[in-house]
Amino acid sequence: MRYLILLALACAMVAPGISRAAERPNILFLFADDYGRYASSYAELDGKPSANGVIKTPNIDAVAARGVRFRNAFVNSPSCTPCRSALLSGRYFFNTNRGAILRPAVWDETIPAFPLFLKESGYQLGKTGKVWSPGSPADAPIGRQQFAYQKSGMGFSNFSEQTVAMLKAGKTVAEARETLLGQARGNFTTFLKDRDASKPFFFWHGPTNVHRAWVKGSGKAHWGIDPESLKGKLPKFLPDVPEVREDFADYLGEAQAFDAQVGVLVEALKAAGILDKTIVVISGDHGAPGFPSGKCNLYDFGTGVALVAAGPGIPGGRVIDDFANLMDLAPTFLEAGGATLPAGMNGKSLWPVLSSSKSGQVDPARDFVVTGRERHVDAARVGNATYPQRALRTEKYLYIRNFAPDRYPLGDPKGITDDMAPGAQALENNTFATYADMDAGPTKAWLVAHRADPRWKWHYDKAFGKRPAEELYDLSKDPDQVVNVAGDPAYSEALKEQGGRLMGILTRAGDPRVTEKDCRFDRPPFADLERVR
Repeated sequence: MRYLILLALACAMVAPGISRAAERPNILFLFADDYGRYASSYAELDGKPSANGVIKTPNIDAVAARGVRFRNAFVNSPSCTPCRSALLSGRYFFNTNRGAILRPAVWDETIPAFPLFLKESGYQLGKTGKVWSPGSPADAPIGRQQFAYQKSGMGFSNFSEQTVAMLKAGKTVAEARETLLGQARGNFTTFLKDRDASKPFFFWHGPTNVHRAWVKGSGKAHWGIDPESLKGKLPKFLPDVPEVREDFADYLGEAQAFDAQVGVLVEALKAAGILDKTIVVISGDHGAPGFPSGKCNLYDFGTGVALVAAGPGIPGGRVIDDFANLMDLAPTFLEAGGATLPAGMNGKSLWPVLSSSKSGQVDPARDFVVTGRERHVDAARVGNATYPQRALRTEKYLYIRNFAPDRYPLGDPKGITDDMAPGAQALENNTFATYADMDAGPTKAWLVAHRADPRWKWHYDKAFGKRPAEELYDLSKDPDQVVNVAGDPAYSEALKEQGGRLMGILTRAGDPRVTEKDCRFDRPPFADLERVR
């Protein structure tokens, strides 16, 4: 009823892209936790040797071949709940009330969510896995669990762990893989059988296997990814050593497991005879977990994601240079479905770009994205109330504004002892042992263990050290974003221009971080200051 009222009151219009009179497309959205910009078809876009030259994603590549790849797609916030809050609402994360933080997130049901608007316009909803969580009520923006299809199993969301368990039970890797993919297939095909075929559908497939933890060595053992094939292909801020290469190979293995899931769901569409009636969109909620500059950071490694789309109304074989923020997907899905667009969205529909026949820069106004974060895990875990950041990413520059440079960006260095050696279990397995806003894993453990080694100290400082109020990176010279030129007089005009542009955008968007003197994000329930003191 709440959404019916919202629908009636919204300052809305019928989307011009696909009229209500026309047959509206089905929409399959495949959205993986912690999945960055990794697909083999992206290798040619990187301009240098990269991990995309190692990973093999034939199913994502096949969708891209008959549709589009976005070169410049970014999440609004590199933390799962605020990213998803922005995506589901079409608003900047900071305009989603308690959806702007990971814990204790609460969904504000006065904010329209695009799946429920699609439902009110006649779409059937279905989902497997994670849509909006952790947070309360779980998956509220898609109707909580009433549209869940998960009875065939969810083991694919722990792909490497489940594979190891089945190997111990006597199965082969191929048999384990087919069992897990059969679960993903079964959940989706059950939905396809249950649906009313006279109506269009929106289905969200949300696996969490790319999120840590994974089984060490699984990238090579399960997917044939040789860690040594990554030598010389990692970004500069990652130590190019065997331990880190193996860790990243395991991450890529989970991304390949996601690709395999894409394959079985697309095959299900083909088997049902509806692939040509279905828009398929593939992306992830932020960059790699447990690595420097990744998850919880505003560098491209943390905010950049793959975005691939294909289907009716989308001319194929194109690479798009337009900047896309994932909050743009909410109005895009509504417009593609001929649904109503509610008031209050900050996102701008990508449908004119998707439906164009052009490659490269389609809309000249799409020349930037804004990203940001407030807090990831709870304050008591990190020792900070928040670590507020906002960033402006353009073709030439990345500008980051750190509003609390006196704080540690990934949490306090508590818990570190002199005897912590490489492979320390406390750092590989317990995220909260120290620097709690970086997930536990071998790379984090290796960095902490080598923090005093002169060869690697700058990697450690770059990952965990305090950061100045302003950061500026010249992307033409420094694509890995390791040299901050904010203090270089040669960049004084660029610094002023980028900073001014960002603050203007935030002010117009009503960001509480810049419009409120006593910012709500610094007070409970957003920040539990008493637990930090």
